Amino acid sequence: MSSVFCRYCYKDINKRDELVTATNYLRIRPYHYLCFGEVEQETIATVRSWKPMNGPMGNITFAILLIFVGVMALTDVFEEIGNLLGALALYPLILRILSFFMYELRVPVHKDGR
Repeated sequence: MSSVFCRYCYKDINKRDELVTATNYLRIRPYHYLCFGEVEQETIATVRSWKPMNGPMGNITFAILLIFVGVMALTDVFEEIGNLLGALALYPLILRILSFFMYELRVPVHKDGR
């Protein structure tokens, strides 16, 4: 497994619990959770802010958007506008899948011996 490095402190991320993958437009970046807090504090405008993709909220958003895309693709709820909305909802889903395969699979999950 190749290493994943934090884009803020450039140190190796050793545990998946430490990893936060964030997106800003088309960019996906890995951070330590503490470094991500620093990046958020340094951000001046909300438009340029990084949004976390993994964790419980990212997984819930992924599931909701997956259901939404399925409904829009398989039904005629909003007719042609529904197809457009479904296509637009694919963007965060594709980013989340890329994040999972590019970064999360490469960072090992350490189980504590408690």
